[in-house]
Amino acid sequence: MTILVTGATGMVGRHVVAELVRTGHRVRALTRTPSAANLPDGVEVVGGDLTDPPSLEPSLNGVERMYLFSVGRMARDVVAAARRAGVRRIVVLSGALADTDDSEDGYLAVERAVEDSGLEWTHVRPGEFAANWLDWAPAIKKGRVVRRPYGAAVTQPTHEADIAAVAARVLVEDGHAGRTYTFAGPEALTTVSQVDAIGTAIGATVRFDELDPAQARAEWISNGYPEAFVDWIFAMWAESAHAPAPTNQEWADIVPRLTGRPARTFAQWATDHATDFR
Repeated sequence: MTILVTGATGMVGRHVVAELVRTGHRVRALTRTPSAANLPDGVEVVGGDLTDPPSLEPSLNGVERMYLFSVGRMARDVVAAARRAGVRRIVVLSGALADTDDSEDGYLAVERAVEDSGLEWTHVRPGEFAANWLDWAPAIKKGRVVRRPYGAAVTQPTHEADIAAVAARVLVEDGHAGRTYTFAGPEALTTVSQVDAIGTAIGATVRFDELDPAQARAEWISNGYPEAFVDWIFAMWAESAHAPAPTNQEWADIVPRLTGRPARTFAQWATDHATDFR
């Protein structure tokens, strides 16, 4: 059985490849730049672009199962190509808030394309990626500081390796067809607590500077973030800072239930990425 991993050199896809190889499966890894893939020995690395479905035909030949990185409005063409090639099962990397975005480029569009295909499907919906903190690595490296509003906002970050472990498990194990798994990391933490965890991991004090939301909004928009996105995420942070939610245990239980081991903490994630922040 050959399993195709799309987005194979991405933050999650690379871990999906490694997990499948570790458990003895035959992996074909799709990437736009095969020469720079740097994937484990034994992985068949192929070139292709999800935004150009005809380019996928060679990579789909002989594939039974497929891990699908989000492709937005191209999803139906990609899924149709997979079905023509004989793919039987698709696992979609989606997101916990998929139901809130009905746009052509949203996660929900990809989920619907796969559901309508008639193939076996499973949706993997992680919450906030712990890896979002890598956006702050330059500021932490340069000045050991994070400047953001809403330091009291609470999130439940998920290690990308746990996301990959869930995806790999439902790819190879029966009994998950037609299921949607929404999950998150094992603990709800304030923004300040997450900054402190990064500091501990790198052996240095990382300062948190609480910004005025209006000032921060202007800065983010001037730095290229879409206004609608900034308003959405700031509103979510504001609500969380005002009324912090406890750990969502139902979401926290999914990783250990599906993988048979505890989910990685944010402290573990920070340790794993310490070199990114030093």
